Amino acid sequence: MLGGGTFLTQNKVLPGSYINFISASRASANLSDRGYGALGLELDWGVDGDIFTVESADFQKESLKIFGYDYSHSKLKGLRDFFKNAKTGYFFRLNSGQKAASIYATAKCSGTRGNDLKNVINANVDDPAKFDVHTYLGTTNVDTQTVASASELQPNDYVTFIPTATLAVTAGTPLTGGTNAASVTGTEYQTFLDKSESYFFNTLGCLSTTAEIIDLFIQYTKRMRDEVGAKFQTVVYRTQADFEGIINLENKVIGEDNEASLIYWTTGASAGCPVNKSNTNKRYDGEFAVDVDYKQTALANGLKEGKFMFHKVGDEVRVLEDINSFTTFTDEKNVDFSSNQTIRVLDQIANDIAVLFNTKYLGNVPNDAAGRISFWNDVVKHHQELQKIRGIEDFVADNVVVAKGGTKKSVVVSDAVTPTNAMAQLYMTVVVN
Repeated sequence: MLGGGTFLTQNKVLPGSYINFISASRASANLSDRGYGALGLELDWGVDGDIFTVESADFQKESLKIFGYDYSHSKLKGLRDFFKNAKTGYFFRLNSGQKAASIYATAKCSGTRGNDLKNVINANVDDPAKFDVHTYLGTTNVDTQTVASASELQPNDYVTFIPTATLAVTAGTPLTGGTNAASVTGTEYQTFLDKSESYFFNTLGCLSTTAEIIDLFIQYTKRMRDEVGAKFQTVVYRTQADFEGIINLENKVIGEDNEASLIYWTTGASAGCPVNKSNTNKRYDGEFAVDVDYKQTALANGLKEGKFMFHKVGDEVRVLEDINSFTTFTDEKNVDFSSNQTIRVLDQIANDIAVLFNTKYLGNVPNDAAGRISFWNDVVKHHQELQKIRGIEDFVADNVVVAKGGTKKSVVVSDAVTPTNAMAQLYMTVVVN
């Protein structure tokens, strides 16, 4: 992995991009896509032991194969909420257990959903020496193969067959013994976070309500943002972190086993929000019943305390304000850093310029005047594209300075940008004559 993160002095050893953001004192540059979210999940079926990628279109079409349930199943309610706004999900199954099996086959994934698999074997009507071997998940026939012996059977999306089995006509031989892990601990969450380091995503979600697990996610986010240079935000439940990388979700859902289930939608909405947009006043279009029983004073105090809150507007539930948990403002990091739209702009710049430098310039372009001018041109072009979509405003190319660093190999960039935020407050005076 290349070096990255923030810097205090020019003393880094690893090659890479080290980027600081501070507030100004007050008296190829292509834009990368957004829509990438990551979640650790407790599932009845799914890939064991590794992160797996699901695109929104594949979730709708292939949820039975991926998660073991049809798209409309109640067990996928949270993921339907997530994909309301996210386009790509990186998921890790936290509760892998035992695989279901029978004399004919073994489930491809562990979990209780494997116990709903069965094989139905019929004599083939055209060739009595052959068998039609059907695989069912519940009442759905997911695979049929015509073979003379078990050794000819090919694995399908749900089972691998036992080649030494003796095929015989059966109305249905169920797979049994599939289990989920009895409990999920910090070890499984840590494995998920370790594996996620090699993936790029905009927002990470923590569905746990356990303080120790939430703190694990907070510390991971701080380390990745400040030391590794991976710019993403993490959504946690009712935990004040006082950090721009953490979104502190306040509202609980009603009538669910996990009261933090609004994390699904919030993670997807944060990941999928364009760099030039805000989630302020965004309508919650998900499937959970959200507790919005807050008085105006509680809503106002919640914003001061860095809480990401939903409230009732007529018959709709909407985001009150698109903020993160950062509340301790300083001259170097002022109130602007509490705006998630500002952080999205800054993260976009950090990620895009790091990719630009690491892929085009690092090890390839000489650190001379011509090389630095080329890098300057790419940075300026990037910012001009960002201004064109109204992500930043009042950009002046001369504010970008690319200079030689303290060593022959280093380059120092001074940059000044003004992120644009969506309108959130109206102050109006009407004069009556």
